Amino acid sequence: MILSDKLECVLFDLDGTLVDTAPDFIYVLNKLLVEQKRTPIHADEITARVSNGASALIEYAFEIDHKHQDFSDLLSQLLKLYDDKINTTESTLYPGIDKLLDTLATNEIPWGVVTNKPAVYAEKLLARLKILTNCAVLICPDHVQNRKPSPEPILLACEKLKCRAARTVYIGDHLRDIMAAKEARTTSIAASYGYLGPGAQAEDWDADFIAESPSMISKILESI
Repeated sequence: MILSDKLECVLFDLDGTLVDTAPDFIYVLNKLLVEQKRTPIHADEITARVSNGASALIEYAFEIDHKHQDFSDLLSQLLKLYDDKINTTESTLYPGIDKLLDTLATNEIPWGVVTNKPAVYAEKLLARLKILTNCAVLICPDHVQNRKPSPEPILLACEKLKCRAARTVYIGDHLRDIMAAKEARTTSIAASYGYLGPGAQAEDWDADFIAESPSMISKILESI
């Protein structure tokens, strides 16, 4: 597949867009619940909330907010469990993503990741999946003052890759991703195959395109 020379780079959100990380979070959150003598949660309920991050998972699972006296300790325990789990990760690239990355490489189009996942976990996960060395740029909250939905992380990625935002595509599975992409003036693709929360509809996000599967991303890129 030959992609347009107007396309300078492609940026991905991580969880729910590039990588299916739900299995790891299902494991660690339910492990923590059992350790706290609580009932495990159905996998689908956890999957739907993965894109909201670890804090949101603690709030949902333990029915508390970030001001609760136990919140910080529970979050620390969850993150420790998650860090350990990456060593034996069950996370995988979404079907078709490997082919998409090969297509980008063939066309000499760099790709990167812009995520709200802290760098310590993002780098470790991408390394375990053996794609970190091929990732041209990785932007995490550690690298910016404002995380998504601010456009700052996407614009920083473009700057590091020396790519024009107007010729960049950003793909994500959450409203915040599309908000950031639009504010950065990149082409936005909503990954509706990802972790859309309860009641969320990708059609409501005003993205430039909607991809129901990774294979659709290739077709969209070909049309740009």
